[in-house]
Amino acid sequence: MAKNEQFVSQIADIEADFPQWYTDVVIKTKLVDYGPVKGTMVIRPYGYAIWENIQREMDALFKAAGVENAYFPLLIPMSFMTKEAEHVEGFAPEVAVVTHAGGAKLEEPLVVRPTSETIIGHMMGKWVESWRDLPLRLNQWCNVMRWEKTTRPFLRTSEFLWQEGHSVYASAEEAERETENMLRLYENFAKDVLCMPVLTGKKTEKEKFAGAVATYGMEAMMHDGKSLQSGTTHYMGQNFAKAFNVQFTDRDGALKYGYTMSYGVSTRLIGAVIMTHGDQRGLVLPPPVAPVQAVIVPIAQKKEGVLAACRELEASLKEAGVRAAVDDSDNSPGWKFNEWEMKGVPVRIELGPRDIENGVMTVFRRDVCEKGELPLEDAPEAVKGLLAEIGANMYEKAAKRMQERVVTAETLEELLGGVNGGNFVKAGWCGCRECEDKVKTFAQATARVMADENTAQNCVVCGKPSVHTVFFARAY
Repeated sequence: MAKNEQFVSQIADIEADFPQWYTDVVIKTKLVDYGPVKGTMVIRPYGYAIWENIQREMDALFKAAGVENAYFPLLIPMSFMTKEAEHVEGFAPEVAVVTHAGGAKLEEPLVVRPTSETIIGHMMGKWVESWRDLPLRLNQWCNVMRWEKTTRPFLRTSEFLWQEGHSVYASAEEAERETENMLRLYENFAKDVLCMPVLTGKKTEKEKFAGAVATYGMEAMMHDGKSLQSGTTHYMGQNFAKAFNVQFTDRDGALKYGYTMSYGVSTRLIGAVIMTHGDQRGLVLPPPVAPVQAVIVPIAQKKEGVLAACRELEASLKEAGVRAAVDDSDNSPGWKFNEWEMKGVPVRIELGPRDIENGVMTVFRRDVCEKGELPLEDAPEAVKGLLAEIGANMYEKAAKRMQERVVTAETLEELLGGVNGGNFVKAGWCGCRECEDKVKTFAQATARVMADENTAQNCVVCGKPSVHTVFFARAY
């Protein structure tokens, strides 16, 4: 068999070996490759196109909310990292340090940013003088580096891409409100753009961001029932404002420290999409972020008029805002079907002489793997309607799975049974760090987020009255 007639589609069984399935899919669909430095990844064009769509959709939401983009240096003076004690302690094991440059040893080591609270705090200290300068709401799209020991493409790599928003306000109430507003923005984005249900809530003291007063998380349920932290927002209080002298003269003439908050999501969202929606055939991409939303496969493309009709359809779809492409390669239709299914393209359109004669197009939906027919007349509106239907169905399917796989537990044994069964476990917690640690030791599960209301009676560990109801899960 000729090389271009082959389609290497062997991927691990999604139920028997989910981690290997994930690795097979991201490599064989050409989303990423491994970089030459351990723990790094090269994001290939198809994977980067997904990130560009995520970035474009989210950036529009930030701008609509009044956030402005800026860019800050990659290298941060080591002295900046030591100004906020809890922050430096939390990131110390992951920090990469530059000690030499230009052939000479640096007077002060430079940290490759693991996050930018410190450098942005420093600049805010220069820019904020009066209450008139507030609020200052900034975001940057950039790369960061955290020296990870165990890595997996998109989920955990030494270098990754993300956005990090940082704002300073005159009052605690405003900063806290923004922290919760950005969490809601993330939650809506997950639903509307990624077709992905999430749990949101406050993190425990143990799980909060280093240097924060409070951290809020967005947790998504993967196919195997594990949780993936997919976004966080942090209320910093005045910790960083005091460390970097972010002061302003208020309306009453008094000099006061500002209140800061930050928030971020990363290329980890791509991993979340893969592990939430993927199936045994490979990727299943949400229409809003799919690089190709509709691929057109000519049937008997050498016959007169077929390729021209495909090109005409492609042009009409693109004009209507649909990301469409014609696969006019010399591979067989079957090969093309398999390849585009594995790549997760939401809609495949088959167009041949008989379809053209009958004024229809054969349409394959990747979300349900079923074929149907749509009229060629008004094809753009029909395809756009189908994409919307696919997105809604993907969300409903994932939401139903999450709903069915959130269970309750009143004892450690029940909690263990729940996570062993691939579930999120909702249980009471007394607020004691020792009990939280015991859950991790006994069940290899961690507190993902706390529910808004405490509905549990007793702590799942010690039996004392519950202070919080927590969602526990094993996590990536």
